[in-house]
Amino acid sequence: MNKYTEETNLAVVKDYCSGTAGLKVVARRHDVDVSSLRKWVAGYRSHGAAGVREKERAAYSVKFKLSVLRRMRDEGLSYRQAAALFDIRNFNIIATWEQNYDQGGLDALSPYASLRRKKMKKQLIKEPPRQSQDDDRRTREELINELSNLRMENAYLKKLKALVQTTAQQAQRKKRKS
Repeated sequence: MNKYTEETNLAVVKDYCSGTAGLKVVARRHDVDVSSLRKWVAGYRSHGAAGVREKERAAYSVKFKLSVLRRMRDEGLSYRQAAALFDIRNFNIIATWEQNYDQGGLDALSPYASLRRKKMKKQLIKEPPRQSQDDDRRTREELINELSNLRMENAYLKKLKALVQTTAQQAQRKKRKS
């Protein structure tokens, strides 16, 4: 559900388009986010009142994605401009399409490309069989190698923990916003 109604969106856009005040002033006046207002105005200019209506989540075809990317590159459009032109509500998705296309070509634009991506193969680190040696009988090089491996393992686990925490925090923020 949107934070603002379609009537509110349209009223704010018309207030801005009247030319009495700038983008930030109108956004403050109506207590809306400046980036949201910018997006509504671009949609309104391209598609009229339909450009500010709430839009259902859409699954775009490969052909459509490719046409957006080609036109954006041919005309030097920004992601925001291309989104307004093609009535795409989330302009960031175009950046994702572009990145996928650059990395994987046309196949990467298909709806299920993310499911087909190759998973990173786990590299099995072959540990030498542990022998019942005392530490003082092991060579300096063996001890340094073991220390290096333990440090890499520790760093990996710390990064994994930080990633999990960041993901959880982002999910909480999204939950609070909705």
